Amino acid sequence: MQMNLSGQTVAVLGAAKGIGRAIAEGFLAEGCRVLGFDREPHPVPLRTPGDIHSGDATSYAAVQAFAAACGDVDHVVFSVGAGSGKFGFPFWNLEPADWARVLDINLVAAVNAAHAFAPAMAQRRRGSLLFITSVAGQVGSPTDPPYSAAKAGLINFMQCAARDLAPFGVRSNALAPGMVRTDLNESVWAAGQRRLPESQRQDYTTWAEEKIRKISPLGRWQTPAEFAAMAVFLASEHANNITGQTLNIDGGQVMHA
Repeated sequence: MQMNLSGQTVAVLGAAKGIGRAIAEGFLAEGCRVLGFDREPHPVPLRTPGDIHSGDATSYAAVQAFAAACGDVDHVVFSVGAGSGKFGFPFWNLEPADWARVLDINLVAAVNAAHAFAPAMAQRRRGSLLFITSVAGQVGSPTDPPYSAAKAGLINFMQCAARDLAPFGVRSNALAPGMVRTDLNESVWAAGQRRLPESQRQDYTTWAEEKIRKISPLGRWQTPAEFAAMAVFLASEHANNITGQTLNIDGGQVMHA
C-alpha cells in the first residue's frame, strides 16, 4: 500500500523518545519533512539533524513559536504525556495539588498544540491532527487518577476538534496505547513498587509480564513501531473518512460492546 506522503510536513510534539520518536521516524521513512518538539531532546538525533526544537508544551507561547518555525504543516502529532509519579489507589492517596501538573502536560498542552496549528490547517483546508492518549482514559484506571482523567479529557477534546475541523477537510483522531515499554510505563511500575514491602516487590520485567497476562487477551507487549505505522496510515489518503476516532493498540485490553 502506497501512503503517498512524500514531501508533506509533519510536526511531532514529544518527538525525542518513545512512541513520539517512533512516529517521527515513521514519517521520515515515508519521505516527509519532520519537525520535532520536546522538552529534553534526545542525544541521538533523528535521521535529519537539527529537527527537534527544545521547549515545554505546557507553554502556549513556546508551542506557538514552534508552529511559526514549522511553516505550513500537513499533519500534527501530539505525543506528550506524564503521570503523577504516585500510586493513586484509592484516589485520596494523592492530594488535589498532584493534579494540576498532570492535567497541564496531558491535556492543556494538547489544547496548546491544536490552537497553534489547527487554524492555519483549516485555512488551507487539509491535514490531520493525531493525539496519543491511553487506554487509561477509557476504563477509569485506578493506578493514577489524574493521568486517567487527563487522557479521558484528551479523547473528548479530540472529538470536539474533529467536529469543528470537519467542514474544513481537516481530520482529528487519537491512538490509545496499552502496555508499551516507555519511560512512562516504567514510572507506573516504580510508583506501585514504592508502596509495597520489600519482600513483595518485583523487578520491572516480571511486573510487566504478569500485568500483560492479566489484562491483555493477546498477551504481549505493544511496540512504538506499531503506533508509527498507524500514525502514517491515519495521515494518508487511505484514512480520508476516519475522524473523531480513538483507535486502541492494546492487545485487546479495552473492548467496547
